Amino acid sequence: MKWFMWLLAGLKFSKLFITVGTMALSVIVYSFVFGWAYALGFVLLLLVHELGHYVAARRSGLKVGLPTFIPFVGAWIQLKQQPMDARTEAYVGIAGPLVGSVGALACYFLARQFDSSLLLALAYAGFFLNLVNLVPVLPFDGGRVSAAISPKLWLLGVPVIVALFIQSWNPLFLLIAMLAFPQMMAAWRGQAPAHNPDYYTVATQVRWHYGLLYGALLIFLAMMCHDLHAELPRTRFG
Repeated sequence: MKWFMWLLAGLKFSKLFITVGTMALSVIVYSFVFGWAYALGFVLLLLVHELGHYVAARRSGLKVGLPTFIPFVGAWIQLKQQPMDARTEAYVGIAGPLVGSVGALACYFLARQFDSSLLLALAYAGFFLNLVNLVPVLPFDGGRVSAAISPKLWLLGVPVIVALFIQSWNPLFLLIAMLAFPQMMAAWRGQAPAHNPDYYTVATQVRWHYGLLYGALLIFLAMMCHDLHAELPRTRFG
């Protein structure tokens, strides 16, 4: 029994080590481009976003792993148990941008309080990060939220991703658009996941709830990004 308990403790430590280790690696890599202060703040904002998903998944009774980070790709939590309906998927999906936006808003108020260009840059990064994550296409959070509103919203997601690719020439956006296209067409044809034919059957009240929440958060983040863009510092931090 003692050996078994030590093994469990070792497994938990290894999972925590992966999270802390990938966070540290991301900070180091980002620091070469943006400076260590901005890199640390940005990775912490990513962590706040992912912890929103993590807590929501745990509250929904889903088995979930700790966050993992990859530089210039982002971070994610591993759902070891998939949601059984679109409502649960939307709940877990919206939690990341909501909590992440609170983190960005905290940076914004602190930046105003202390007249900090670093915190202002981090606030913009947080708002922009969560705004992009609301694009209504999988695997973005917006794709998971829109599943509870109407999967047909995914039709808007692929053109937005293509536009982001043209603007940034980031091949990751093009890859996401290619991966999302078959799922988008399946949803358009009304094909639910095989394990649950009623997956997208959501009460009208729930659709309105997530629709209003999604729309309000989208507008708020877009306004904050627009207002802060002109104020962005053009310096390297750290």
